[in-house]
Parts: sequence; C-alpha cells; structure tokens
Amino acid sequence: MSVLSEVAAEVRVCTLCELSVSRTNAVPGTGPETAEVFFIGEGPGWHEDQQGLPFVGASGKFLTELIETAGLRREDVFITNVVKCRPPGNRDPLPDEMEACAPYLNRQIETVDPLVVVTLGRFSMSRYFPSERISRIHGQPRVIGRRTVVPMYHPAAALHQGSLRGAIVEDFVQLGKIIAKARAERERGDQPTPEATPAHEQMKLF
Repeated sequence: MSVLSEVAAEVRVCTLCELSVSRTNAVPGTGPETAEVFFIGEGPGWHEDQQGLPFVGASGKFLTELIETAGLRREDVFITNVVKCRPPGNRDPLPDEMEACAPYLNRQIETVDPLVVVTLGRFSMSRYFPSERISRIHGQPRVIGRRTVVPMYHPAAALHQGSLRGAIVEDFVQLGKIIAKARAERERGDQPTPEATPAHEQMKLF
C-alpha cells in the first residue's frame, strides 16, 4: 500500500476531532503521487461529504475549469483540504480541527513532494502566511523551502461574490506561467533562496 493510500485509509476512520461525529464520508483527497501541483482547499461541503471526494460541487466544477485555464488537467494534480471532514453547516474549520488534520496533510505533501503548492482560501493560506490577508497577496508566488507557494481565492468566492471572478480567472492564467517558471528553474538545477520555512517543515502546526 502506498503512503497516500495509507493516509486515505487512516483519514476514513479518523476520530481525532468532533468533525468525525457528523460526517457521512471523510474526504482524504485525490491525485497522483507524482503531481507537480498540489491544491489545498478549506474543507469538504455537502456534495464532498456525500461522495468522499474533494471539490465535486459547484465550486469543484469551477476549480476544474480554472485548472484547465492554467494549462493543467485535473487528473494530473493533487487536491485536498486542510480538514478532511465536513464542518457542520459548511462553517469555517476551527483551529483544533485543522491541527488534528495537519499530520495527514503534512504526510501527503511530503509524499507527493510537489513543485508548486496552491492554497485555496484564507484557511489554507494561513498554513504558510498566517499574518497575511488573501485580498493583498492572492496570485503572488513566494518561494518557501523547496517549493513555490501561490495563495489563491477559494473558487467558491466567485460563486458568492461575482466581482471576484475576473481576478480569480486571471490568477489561474498567471499560475500556468508560474508553474512553467518553476519547472525551468528545476531543470536548470537552480536552488532559490527560501523566504521562510513553512509551518509543517518546522513541525509547528498552525
């Protein structure tokens, strides 16, 4: 069994926080172990809770379109969330819930070892940029450790606030260029100077 399969199996029976009580299905995440790009959302919604898969509702459909806008295919990227079970009523995930799930996310990132990490929404952004505002830094890549991290608005933001749609689409157009640059640097063997050390590499969770 692969590490990703092991993590998924553990997530499906996890009882580390109260979200396990109300879930229908846990949602470990999907994607290949060789994915260059790793998307981190916030938490499963109703459709995800029913199917056990990430981003399968309306925001998931929009995410698929955005991924294609960046020149990628959904089946080639890894997609997961900071919490693996649906918060009741789709409320925001709580700090203790994110902390309980963090070791699973850490293992997924370490196993996939992506070139680029894309955070979707402010809760996944806080993993890398705890003191920032998403409205200020969305779409701006930063080198953190060995990876390029790109904070993005959550796709659902465009569904709730239509004025953000243009900015979100443009960020994903630029994401394709960011990925191409990161690939070129890797192929040249460049070692960019890290700007900071991410929380999970410090073993300090959230």
